[in-house]
Amino acid sequence: MSTPPSPPGVGRADGPSVRIGALVPLTRPGWVEAGRHLLAGLELAVGEVNEAGGIVGRPLELVVRDTAADPQRAATAVDELAGLGVAALAGEYHSVVARAAATRADALGLPYLCSSAVLDALTEQPTEWVARLSPPQSRGWQIYADFLLGAGHRRIAVAAQPSVYWAAGTRILRDCLAPRGGTVIELDMSALSPAAVRDELVDQRATALLLLVGHPDPAVPIVESVRRDQRLAEILIGAPAGQPEFAEWATALGDDGAGVPFLRYLPERLGPLGARVEKVLRERLGEAPSFVAYEGYDTVAVLADLLRSHGTDRARTAESWPRVAVEGTRGRIQFSRTPGIGVWQWAWPPVQVVDRDPGAPDRFRVLHAG
Repeated sequence: MSTPPSPPGVGRADGPSVRIGALVPLTRPGWVEAGRHLLAGLELAVGEVNEAGGIVGRPLELVVRDTAADPQRAATAVDELAGLGVAALAGEYHSVVARAAATRADALGLPYLCSSAVLDALTEQPTEWVARLSPPQSRGWQIYADFLLGAGHRRIAVAAQPSVYWAAGTRILRDCLAPRGGTVIELDMSALSPAAVRDELVDQRATALLLLVGHPDPAVPIVESVRRDQRLAEILIGAPAGQPEFAEWATALGDDGAGVPFLRYLPERLGPLGARVEKVLRERLGEAPSFVAYEGYDTVAVLADLLRSHGTDRARTAESWPRVAVEGTRGRIQFSRTPGIGVWQWAWPPVQVVDRDPGAPDRFRVLHAG
């Protein structure tokens, strides 16, 4: 799959294309709605690059591969895309999948700008080949822990499925909460039903339940079960990984899906570029774009700047991460080395804790920012 051509008379680039490989979850069990938004942002930016003359007169082409949230499928796609001669890789939403892609890109010497995955350990060892736009999990989830403590929550249950990503999130929460008097209670969703979760919450006197599970199942059944138990009328349900960001959540849960705080990577106000991109993405998607769509747009904006400035040689691209200075939809993007993170990292992407307003579930409320 590749981006559709620009309308006649608009594109001014010609000659052999410069290719970027894009990894996107487009089928189940991948988070398809997140993949759709990510791809919309990537494609919009590619179209605008080509309308502005491409990469030094050559059209930019997006070569898309569906990862379906499968790490092995992603690694295979990286091999294929490298063989097709792509100048760089972009994309991916799922952290465990992005880790597999980053590991393979590092081994092949292929520059990879990760759009949306947050797992701190994106690679096991430091690498020059990989950079990332989304904030590391340790930063975002610490901000979420600050929000919980500020809201008065000290006994926090996490309903978690087995996963490197969920385990890392649990560890971050515990490390942030324990020194300040908070307790994290782990509920193993490989052994508990949604009904059993309710009883555990009551027995453990938890005041908050965090969903560290897949969407829609078992996240949706857990929320429905807890919302219908009067013993838990005052409990806060949270989803730090961002499930309520997407319309699919509101469609599945209706009013039950409101008031569930999650992490979102947007500023308080979009600047002129972000506002313009928001308008176009809204038209393309038929709904408000998620932060994932902006991440997709910004990914191509950064790669296009690198390719224009330093050419399409892969080694030169990788050497140029620290020289990036690009105005993105959510702020100025620059990469640096962050302690404990093995890839080049945009150090200060905006982070918010947001929920859907119970009085108007289509509207988001910013509860905390960091």
